[in-house]
Amino acid sequence: MNEALIRQIAETVLKELRGGSGSDKDQNGIFTEMSDAIEAAKNAAKVLRALSLDAREKIIQAVRASCREHAGELAKLAVEETGMGDVAHKTLKHILVADKTPGTEDLSTVAWSGDKGLTLVEQGPFGVVGAVTPCTNPGETIFCNAIGMLAAGNAVVFNPHPNAVKTSNLAVRLINEASERATGHRQNVVFSVVKPTLAAAEIMFRSPDISLLVATGGTAVVTAILSSGKRGIGAGAGNPPVLVDETADIAKAAADIIDGCTFDNNLPCIAEKEVVAVESVHAELIERMTERGAYLASPEVIESLVKVVFTDKGALNRACVGRSAKALLHTVGVTVSDDIRCIIFPAAAGHIFVQDELMMPILGIVKAKDFDEALDMCVQMEHGNRHSAHIHSKNVDRLTRYAKAIDTAILVKNAPSYAAIGFNGEGFCTFTIASRTGEGLTSAKTFTKSRRCVMSDALCIR
Repeated sequence: MNEALIRQIAETVLKELRGGSGSDKDQNGIFTEMSDAIEAAKNAAKVLRALSLDAREKIIQAVRASCREHAGELAKLAVEETGMGDVAHKTLKHILVADKTPGTEDLSTVAWSGDKGLTLVEQGPFGVVGAVTPCTNPGETIFCNAIGMLAAGNAVVFNPHPNAVKTSNLAVRLINEASERATGHRQNVVFSVVKPTLAAAEIMFRSPDISLLVATGGTAVVTAILSSGKRGIGAGAGNPPVLVDETADIAKAAADIIDGCTFDNNLPCIAEKEVVAVESVHAELIERMTERGAYLASPEVIESLVKVVFTDKGALNRACVGRSAKALLHTVGVTVSDDIRCIIFPAAAGHIFVQDELMMPILGIVKAKDFDEALDMCVQMEHGNRHSAHIHSKNVDRLTRYAKAIDTAILVKNAPSYAAIGFNGEGFCTFTIASRTGEGLTSAKTFTKSRRCVMSDALCIR
């Protein structure tokens, strides 16, 4: 047998083991070309489609275990790579994903039976999902998406944010290794590219082999997937306001707002971004917040911060996103202790720190004459993103009015914002909150098709 033939056979075997085209850079789902990643995912989707729900759940359990085991490693790498966030908080977020992201239990069957027979509606996979993920929560989003999408029976191709590619692709490799441990054989189930680019994303958006697109990120990427002609789920930006009225427990409200705003240095899209307090409690709220680790900044310090946080052209300075309050204050020559977690200041409703989503622990505290004015201000500040909002009040009628007026996918009452994703709160976890396209908090069932199966004049035993 000649050497050329031996080499050809070896390459064919390796290709089959990799579940792809042979250009799999490290044999763990990471490809040089997006087209090769999609082809490998297409093959993997066929394998996943043939698996039982029990087999899928075994993969999910292995993925959860891997996420827990590597939570600290992923958190540390994400902070090192992006310069954003807090290692301890990111570690907690990965553990939250592992523990509270729904798996196959999220899939359900609806049935009707009667004289005319039996009808079932079940949830089936799309096949291959194309997912765009952010740099703010890279490992968390990859693992969270993977658990839900794999539980639904889909293979996944990721196009991660270029600024978090190391963390994102480590997550992809860990998921594939977990799948191999669960099944006992090599079959990658999630895929990515070595260098995610706009060109790679465009290939993903246009590929006929991808049936569902999911974007977790800013307005531009969500608009891109919704313009693709495919089914798209868009988790876009928000600017969550917090309303505090005179019936609230002000000490608790202050503590909750600081805790939520500073979690992972304000990177979660659900985090408190600005506060509106009624006039009678405005001063007390500020005082209580300073007792909980807030630095009350002077107008001069805030003016200096504006010049640092925004460029000369009015764009957000990405180097400031996800930085700690101490680090931000250091940029304007203010030295504080590690106990300072948040920067606060009395703000006008139109202040740029109030109107723009910063994703950093800076909170403008706006004064309203009464609840009605506060409600109107919050609706305006949320900018119709329909993403998240928060309120501290003991008046049930006001809670109801606020919920109807703000009309967001998430509304947290009398708790830190992170309660919305199951951290010290009830309910499941997700890092893809589809406010723009209306799905809200996504889970496994979000990534399925509805299928109706009808049996006429049979199988009804009533």
